[in-house]
Amino acid sequence: MRGRTVILPIRSDVAVVIPALNEADNVGPVVAELRAAAIDVVVVVDNGSTDDTASVARAAGAIVVSEPRRGYGWACAAGTAEALRRDAGVIVYIDADRSSLASEIDRVLEPLLDGRADLVLGSRTRGTSDPGAMGVHQRFGNWLTAAIMRRLYGVTVTDLGPYRAIDARMLAALKLTEMTFGWPTEMMVKAARRQARIVEVPVSWHHRHAGESKVSGTIKGTILAGWYLLSVTFKHAFGARPAPWHG
Repeated sequence: MRGRTVILPIRSDVAVVIPALNEADNVGPVVAELRAAAIDVVVVVDNGSTDDTASVARAAGAIVVSEPRRGYGWACAAGTAEALRRDAGVIVYIDADRSSLASEIDRVLEPLLDGRADLVLGSRTRGTSDPGAMGVHQRFGNWLTAAIMRRLYGVTVTDLGPYRAIDARMLAALKLTEMTFGWPTEMMVKAARRQARIVEVPVSWHHRHAGESKVSGTIKGTILAGWYLLSVTFKHAFGARPAPWHG
C-alpha cells in the first residue's frame, strides 16, 4: 500500500464516489483503504465494465451502482445520487486506478470539515508526482485551463485533478449537466460563479497500478478531455451571475 493509512476524525455523513470502467485490478485496494480510513459509504459506479470491477468492489466493501451510459459525468452523477440518497453531507470523488492515494483523504476533507471551504481540490501541482505520471500535454492543458479560469472567474487554481470534496448541498444547487469529461470542470466554474470558497490542497499523483488510462492513454481521449475542459470553462463564464452561495 502506498501512502499512510489514517483514522479520520470525520463526520458520519461523508461519502466517497469512485467512477470505474474496467478497473478490476485496481478498485479493490482503493475501496479497502477508504474503509480502513473510517469511510462507511463508499460508492463505486460501474460505468459499463466488461470485467469483474463490480464484484471486486463489492467484495472490498463498496456499494456498487450500475451506470451503463459511458461517460465520466454519467458515472459521477449516478454515484452522487446514491450518496445523496444515503444522506451524505460531504461527497469526495477519487479515481479507481490508484493514481491518487485514498490514504490522503484527510488532506482533502480537512478544509471542508473545519468550515474553511465549500469545494476542496486536490492539487497535483502543489503536491508530488511520480516521474512521467502526468504527460507534458496534460500539464500544459491543466496550466492553460487554470490560467483561463483565473482570468474569467477570478479564482486561483493550479490543477483540475479528479481528487476533490464538495459540500453536498452546494453540489445539488449547482445542477451539473456535463455528462462526459467536462463534469469536474463544470463543478469548478459553477462554484466559482456562486462565489463559493474553493481551496486547494497538495496531493500526490502516481502511475496507474494496472491497465490503460481512458483519457491520457489514447490520443482520442486526450484530445476530447482537452476540448471539454476548455469548452466548459468558456461556456459558463457569461450570462447573469447566480446568487452567491451561503453554506
